[in-house]
Amino acid sequence: MKIYGRDKGIFGIESWPNYEEIYKNMIEIATFLDLPRFPDITEDCYLHPNILCMKYLMEVNLPDEMHGLTCQVVKMTGIGEVDFLTFDPIAKMKRTVKYDVQAVAVIVVVLKLLFLLDDNLEWSLSDLAEKYNKENKEEKPWFDFRKWYQVVKKTFDEKKRKWEEARAKYMWKSEKPLYHSHIDKSVAYKRREMVVNLQKQFSTLVDSTPIVEKKGPSSFQFNWTEEDTDRTCFHGHSLQGVLIKKKKGQSLITKNSLYWLSTQKFCKSHCRHVTTYEESNFSLSYQFILNIFSFLLRIKTSFLHEEVSLIEKKLFKKKYREAKKNSSRSKKVRRY
Repeated sequence: MKIYGRDKGIFGIESWPNYEEIYKNMIEIATFLDLPRFPDITEDCYLHPNILCMKYLMEVNLPDEMHGLTCQVVKMTGIGEVDFLTFDPIAKMKRTVKYDVQAVAVIVVVLKLLFLLDDNLEWSLSDLAEKYNKENKEEKPWFDFRKWYQVVKKTFDEKKRKWEEARAKYMWKSEKPLYHSHIDKSVAYKRREMVVNLQKQFSTLVDSTPIVEKKGPSSFQFNWTEEDTDRTCFHGHSLQGVLIKKKKGQSLITKNSLYWLSTQKFCKSHCRHVTTYEESNFSLSYQFILNIFSFLLRIKTSFLHEEVSLIEKKLFKKKYREAKKNSSRSKKVRRY
C-alpha cells in the first residue's frame, strides 16, 4: 500500500490513541458495516473473563488461588454467559463488553472481598501472614499483602518510569518516509537517508549504546518467576490466612465479612460516565490497585473505577436496593 498526498495527513499520526476512542470507533464501524454476530465467546475462548482473570493475576504477581474466587464472582454476576459476552452489531439491544477491563475489575472486587482495601485491614492481615511465615518456614507461605505491595510497587514504578521516558523520546516517523506527491518522493528518501546517517555518526561520537532491535510482541508486561531471587514470586502463596476452611463442595468463604461499595449513587442515563472518581475519596491501597491495572491496560483510572462499580452493582444488588430506598426516604424527610 502506497501512502502519499492526502493520505499523509490521515496516516501521519503524531499522538497516542485513546482506549475509549478506539473502543467507540470499533463499535461504530461494526454497526455501520452491519457485521453479523461475532463468534460465541465460551469458557475456552481467550476473551472469557475466567481466562483473562488468570492472565492478569499472573501479570500482577497475585496468588493462583485467587482464580477460584474470580471464577465465583464471574458466575454470581453472570458476566461469563455466552450471550452476555458475544457481540452482535445488528441486534436491537446490542451489548458491548470491555473484556480486559471487565476481567481486571473482577480482580479488584476480589481483592476488596479478601482485604477490604481500607488502609487498615490489609495491613493487619499482613502482620498475621508475616508472623505465620516466620514460624512456619517449611510450610507453604501465606500471602503477605504488605510484602506484595512493596515488591510490586518497586517494579511498577521502574516500569512506569521507563515507559514514560520511552514515550517522551519516541520519534514520530514511519519506517518509510511519507510524501505528498511522486515528485517529492526522491527528496523525501534522500532526507531520510541523510538523517539516519547523521544519527549513526553522532551515536558513534558520543559512544552511545547502539539501538536495540525491537522485541517481539508479548501479552505480558511484567515477568515474575520463582527463579528470580531479586523479586519474590507470589503465585504459589496460600490464601489460608484470609479464607475460612470450608467443607468439600462449599463455596470459598472470606474471613473478612465487611465490604464498601465503590459507588453509592450512579449517574443518570443521559450522563456520559457511570460514576465519578476522585482519588481523595478512596483509600491509598485501592488507588494503588487501580493505578497498576490502569497502567497495564493504558486506560484512565476513572474508567476502571466505573467498571468496578458496575461489577459491584451486579454482585450486591440487595445493598444497592437498600441504599436506594434509604436515599429516597431521606429525600422525603427533607421535603416535608
